[in-house]
Amino acid sequence: MQFTTGTVRLSYAHLFEPHQDPSGQDRYSCSLLIRKDSKDVERLKFAFQKILEDPESIKKLGNARNVDIPLRDGDEKDNPEYHGCFYLNAKAGVNNPPKIFDRDRVEIMDRSEVYSGCYVQASISLYVYNKGANRGIGVGLRGIRKIKDGEPLSGSTVTASEFSDDLVKDDLDEFF
Repeated sequence: MQFTTGTVRLSYAHLFEPHQDPSGQDRYSCSLLIRKDSKDVERLKFAFQKILEDPESIKKLGNARNVDIPLRDGDEKDNPEYHGCFYLNAKAGVNNPPKIFDRDRVEIMDRSEVYSGCYVQASISLYVYNKGANRGIGVGLRGIRKIKDGEPLSGSTVTASEFSDDLVKDDLDEFF
Protein backbone atom coordinates (compact mmCIF):
# COMPACT_ATOMS: atom_id res chain seq x y z
CA MET A 1 0.00 0.00 0.00
CA GLN A 2 1.38 3.40 -0.96
CA PHE A 3 1.27 6.12 1.69
CA THR A 4 2.33 9.77 1.45
CA THR A 5 3.01 11.63 4.67
CA GLY A 6 2.40 15.24 5.53
CA THR A 7 5.41 17.20 6.78
CA VAL A 8 7.76 15.02 8.85
CA ARG A 9 11.34 15.48 10.03
CA LEU A 10 14.16 13.47 8.53
CA SER A 11 16.61 11.59 10.76
CA TYR A 12 19.44 9.13 10.10
CA ALA A 13 19.21 10.02 6.42
CA HIS A 14 21.09 7.70 4.05
CA LEU A 15 19.36 8.76 0.85
CA PHE A 16 22.11 9.23 -1.72
CA GLU A 17 24.43 6.36 -0.76
CA PRO A 18 23.40 3.01 0.71
CA HIS A 19 24.39 2.34 4.31
CA GLN A 20 24.85 -1.04 5.97
CA ASP A 21 21.88 -1.88 8.20
CA PRO A 22 22.10 -4.08 11.36
CA SER A 23 21.53 -7.23 9.26
CA GLY A 24 24.58 -6.42 7.13
CA GLN A 25 22.55 -5.41 4.05
CA ASP A 26 23.40 -2.24 2.15
CA ARG A 27 20.25 -0.10 1.95
CA TYR A 28 19.07 3.45 1.52
CA SER A 29 17.27 4.40 4.69
CA CYS A 30 15.96 7.08 7.01
CA SER A 31 13.81 7.60 10.05
CA LEU A 32 10.73 9.77 9.68
CA LEU A 33 9.81 11.75 12.81
CA ILE A 34 6.07 12.36 13.00
CA ARG A 35 4.71 14.74 15.63
CA LYS A 36 2.28 12.95 17.93
CA ASP A 37 -0.41 15.56 17.22
CA SER A 38 -0.06 15.10 13.43
CA LYS A 39 -2.94 13.80 11.31
CA ASP A 40 -0.45 11.31 9.89
CA VAL A 41 -0.58 9.27 13.11
CA GLU A 42 -4.27 8.44 12.71
CA ARG A 43 -3.86 7.97 8.95
CA LEU A 44 -1.04 5.48 9.54
CA LYS A 45 -2.96 3.57 12.20
CA PHE A 46 -5.90 3.33 9.79
CA ALA A 47 -3.59 2.08 7.00
CA PHE A 48 -2.06 -0.54 9.32
CA GLN A 49 -5.53 -1.77 10.28
CA LYS A 50 -6.57 -2.04 6.61
CA ILE A 51 -3.42 -4.00 5.81
CA LEU A 52 -3.96 -6.39 8.73
CA GLU A 53 -7.59 -6.97 7.66
CA ASP A 54 -6.66 -7.67 4.04
CA PRO A 55 -7.19 -11.39 3.14
CA GLU A 56 -3.79 -11.62 1.39
CA SER A 57 -2.08 -10.17 4.46
CA ILE A 58 -3.91 -12.56 6.76
CA LYS A 59 -2.78 -15.48 4.60
CA LYS A 60 0.83 -14.26 4.57
CA LEU A 61 0.97 -13.63 8.32
CA GLY A 62 -0.60 -16.98 9.21
CA ASN A 63 -1.57 -17.39 12.85
CA ALA A 64 0.72 -14.64 14.08
CA ARG A 65 -0.40 -13.15 17.36
CA ASN A 66 2.41 -10.67 17.76
CA VAL A 67 2.69 -8.66 14.57
CA ASP A 68 5.30 -5.92 14.55
CA ILE A 69 3.79 -2.51 13.79
CA PRO A 70 6.49 -0.08 12.57
CA LEU A 71 5.24 3.08 14.30
CA ARG A 72 7.52 3.59 17.32
CA ASP A 73 7.22 5.97 20.26
CA GLY A 74 10.05 8.53 20.19
CA ASP A 75 9.59 9.28 23.90
CA GLU A 76 11.15 5.86 24.59
CA LYS A 77 14.44 6.84 22.88
CA ASP A 78 17.34 8.62 24.55
CA ASN A 79 17.48 11.05 21.63
CA PRO A 80 15.69 14.29 22.68
CA GLU A 81 14.85 15.18 19.05
CA TYR A 82 12.53 12.17 18.98
CA HIS A 83 10.55 13.22 22.07
CA GLY A 84 6.98 14.24 21.30
CA CYS A 85 7.09 12.22 18.09
CA PHE A 86 6.41 8.81 16.69
CA TYR A 87 8.86 7.52 14.10
CA LEU A 88 9.05 5.07 11.22
CA ASN A 89 12.22 3.52 9.82
CA ALA A 90 11.98 3.27 6.04
CA LYS A 91 14.36 1.41 3.71
CA ALA A 92 15.01 0.85 0.02
CA GLY A 93 17.27 -1.71 -1.65
CA VAL A 94 20.44 -0.76 -3.48
CA ASN A 95 18.78 -1.39 -6.84
CA ASN A 96 15.85 0.89 -6.02
CA PRO A 97 17.18 4.20 -4.66
CA PRO A 98 14.60 6.69 -3.42
CA LYS A 99 13.77 9.68 -5.59
CA ILE A 100 14.65 12.99 -3.95
CA PHE A 101 12.77 16.17 -4.92
CA ASP A 102 12.61 19.79 -3.78
CA ARG A 103 9.41 21.58 -2.82
CA ASP A 104 8.74 22.36 -6.50
CA ARG A 105 9.09 18.64 -7.36
CA VAL A 106 12.42 19.11 -9.16
CA GLU A 107 14.90 16.30 -8.56
CA ILE A 108 17.67 17.28 -6.10
CA MET A 109 21.20 16.42 -7.14
CA ASP A 110 23.12 18.38 -4.47
CA ARG A 111 23.45 15.94 -1.58
CA SER A 112 23.93 18.73 0.96
CA GLU A 113 20.35 19.94 0.36
CA VAL A 114 18.74 16.95 2.11
CA TYR A 115 20.02 16.06 5.57
CA SER A 116 18.96 14.75 8.96
CA GLY A 117 16.95 17.56 10.52
CA CYS A 118 15.26 19.00 7.44
CA TYR A 119 11.51 18.72 6.96
CA VAL A 120 10.19 16.51 4.18
CA GLN A 121 7.17 14.78 2.77
CA ALA A 122 7.77 11.06 2.27
CA SER A 123 6.35 8.55 -0.16
CA ILE A 124 6.52 5.10 1.43
CA SER A 125 5.09 1.68 0.82
CA LEU A 126 3.59 -0.39 3.61
CA TYR A 127 3.70 -4.18 3.23
CA VAL A 128 3.47 -7.32 5.35
CA TYR A 129 6.43 -9.60 5.90
CA ASN A 130 6.83 -13.07 7.36
CA LYS A 131 10.45 -14.09 7.82
CA GLY A 132 10.87 -16.93 10.26
CA ALA A 133 9.67 -15.78 13.66
CA ASN A 134 9.47 -12.16 12.50
CA ARG A 135 6.11 -11.01 11.20
CA GLY A 136 4.81 -7.53 10.74
CA ILE A 137 4.38 -4.50 8.55
CA GLY A 138 7.44 -3.16 6.78
CA VAL A 139 8.09 0.33 5.43
CA GLY A 140 9.64 0.77 2.00
CA LEU A 141 11.20 4.12 1.10
CA ARG A 142 9.99 5.32 -2.31
CA GLY A 143 10.90 9.01 -2.27
CA ILE A 144 11.42 12.22 -0.35
CA ARG A 145 10.25 15.75 -1.12
CA LYS A 146 12.12 18.40 0.86
CA ILE A 147 9.69 20.96 2.28
CA LYS A 148 11.99 23.21 4.33
CA ASP A 149 15.31 23.43 6.14
CA GLY A 150 15.62 22.58 9.81
CA GLU A 151 18.28 22.42 12.48
CA PRO A 152 20.71 19.62 11.48
CA LEU A 153 20.50 16.60 13.76
CA SER A 154 23.93 15.20 13.01
CA GLY A 155 26.85 16.33 15.12
CA SER A 156 28.57 19.61 14.58
CA THR A 157 29.49 21.66 11.54
CA VAL A 158 33.12 22.04 10.48
CA THR A 159 34.37 25.61 9.95
CA ALA A 160 37.55 26.82 8.24
CA SER A 161 38.83 28.32 11.51
CA GLU A 162 39.33 24.81 12.93
CA PHE A 163 42.33 24.26 10.66
CA SER A 164 45.78 25.67 11.36
CA ASP A 165 48.75 25.91 9.01
CA ASP A 166 51.00 25.91 12.06
CA LEU A 167 50.08 22.30 12.76
CA VAL A 168 50.92 20.96 9.30
CA LYS A 169 54.02 22.90 8.19
CA ASP A 170 56.40 20.82 10.29
CA ASP A 171 54.79 17.55 9.20
CA LEU A 172 54.94 18.11 5.43
CA ASP A 173 58.44 16.70 4.99
CA GLU A 174 57.48 13.40 6.62
CA PHE A 175 54.89 12.60 3.93
CA PHE A 176 56.44 14.09 0.77
